[in-house]
Amino acid sequence: MGIVIRNVYKRFGDFIAVDDVSFEIRTGELVALLGPSGSGKSTILRIIAGLETPDRGDILLKGEDVTSFSTQKRKLGFVFQHYALFKHMSVEKNIAFGLEIRKRKKKEIEEKVSELINLVKLQGYAKHYPSQLSGGQRQRVALARTLATEPKILLLDEPFGALDAKGRNNLAQWLKELHTKLNITSIFVTHDQNEAIEIADKIVVINRGRVEQIGNAKDVYEHPKSKFVASFIGNVNIVETVIRNSNIFIRGTDFQIIDKNIDTSEDRDLVLLVRPEDVYVESSDAHQGFPCRIQNIHYRGSFFELDIDLQNTYIKAVKDKNIFLKEVWEKNQPAFIHFTQYKIFDASEGHGKIRKKLRQLGYIE
Repeated sequence: MGIVIRNVYKRFGDFIAVDDVSFEIRTGELVALLGPSGSGKSTILRIIAGLETPDRGDILLKGEDVTSFSTQKRKLGFVFQHYALFKHMSVEKNIAFGLEIRKRKKKEIEEKVSELINLVKLQGYAKHYPSQLSGGQRQRVALARTLATEPKILLLDEPFGALDAKGRNNLAQWLKELHTKLNITSIFVTHDQNEAIEIADKIVVINRGRVEQIGNAKDVYEHPKSKFVASFIGNVNIVETVIRNSNIFIRGTDFQIIDKNIDTSEDRDLVLLVRPEDVYVESSDAHQGFPCRIQNIHYRGSFFELDIDLQNTYIKAVKDKNIFLKEVWEKNQPAFIHFTQYKIFDASEGHGKIRKKLRQLGYIE
């Protein structure tokens, strides 16, 4: 096992940043710590790096307990969000810095720098200074400088956070390719769920200092274990439902939801979470769907997004562009919908409180 985090707890004053966190990472895995701002993911990364000391818990790297080790003794590589390059040094000098500190031979340094410049695809930029580079190029220099010392484990804290959307996507793909080539155990922190889904072998979802779920992208997207994970990973419709007379209904309607895994013996509130791509819209009632009305249609490039009014319950659906253009859809058109997949969770605190929490955290509306 490459990394074992065991019952780690960290408090700053009255604020609990990391609350009894445990997870394991296999050697060679690329793992994302995913969560909103303030969730504790960067603190966990800094504890692994030795930049913060846990109040309790253990950190094991390659089977060795390093909880009391200094950062230097852990032999890790750490890449920060804002590059932390030396502005007065060229690309090659930035990359060579760690090797020079370790007093490696000049020829060895030159060979290693040349190898890394080729690895991060910066041929022709060796003599350039950070101010002459794009954000993505600077981040690649920072990564090359970290790799120069041949760390056992690579840690990256929001490595693409300072880039624009296209730059983030390009660098994320490049990092995935580089990781595959080097096969180095890596952890990166991100609040961007698309980024995590796209490149991570495993995702550790963090919320309020605790682990909500661990799994690959398909696991956390299609099989969320909590309301938080379902709302945070991807887009989701929050549909208020109630148990009434031992049946589940969409609130304010007579539209029944069938779910054999839910105890319906007691009347109470529930929430149904359904992703827009799992809302099937058709013009006829071929599948015994719920009658509704197309409130609005939005062009999104590769797909169309539909705003649907289901008796004052508002739902978003998506349709592939090629399928949409073969059908005839108009604003205010009557239609029928059914849900091909969904998750139901208890809402013991009430629908209003759940919506308020999710809205405050920025997950809906």
